[in-house]
Amino acid sequence: MELEKIISISGKPGLFKLVSQLKNGFIIEDVSTKKKVSIGNSSQVSLLDNIAMFTTDKEVPLFEVFENIAKANEFGETISHKSTEAELREFMSSALPDYDKDRVYVSDIKKLAQWYNILHKAGFIHKDSFKRDEVSAEDQQAEEKVELKPAEKKTAGKAEKTAAPKVKASTSAVKSAPKSTHRKQG
Repeated sequence: MELEKIISISGKPGLFKLVSQLKNGFIIEDVSTKKKVSIGNSSQVSLLDNIAMFTTDKEVPLFEVFENIAKANEFGETISHKSTEAELREFMSSALPDYDKDRVYVSDIKKLAQWYNILHKAGFIHKDSFKRDEVSAEDQQAEEKVELKPAEKKTAGKAEKTAAPKVKASTSAVKSAPKSTHRKQG
């Protein structure tokens, strides 16, 4: 699942995919209708990759909560966001058993269910969507290890040069001091 490219925009219903960046905003694509629109920098944008749910001892990334929901519902749709408060709390307990009941509000659970269903209808949630990120995380760790080894060899082979910091003599401090133009009269 590509959560790092999926965003939510304050004041706009639904989820959007980040297509590209402009100098004064972004080009986004609606996940459900596939319509592309541009938005300005002043829009309040939240990346789904940066959102987490509170538990009693830590914060769980939204991706892991989506994975739990998908496995519980056999990668199908979940409860409607228009369900009752009791049904939504029960749904949240099944998705994340140790969620913090004081800090996770019903409105948050509604948004979670709605976002999951939008992503499911758009084809982002299926059996392979959660496996790819695990493999890419392993590849990323392997790349980091490979990058660290050559860096160590370079520093051991060459002695570092230490140069004295260059100091530029400046007379602008003397010139920029204001001159007093008024005189005491009296």
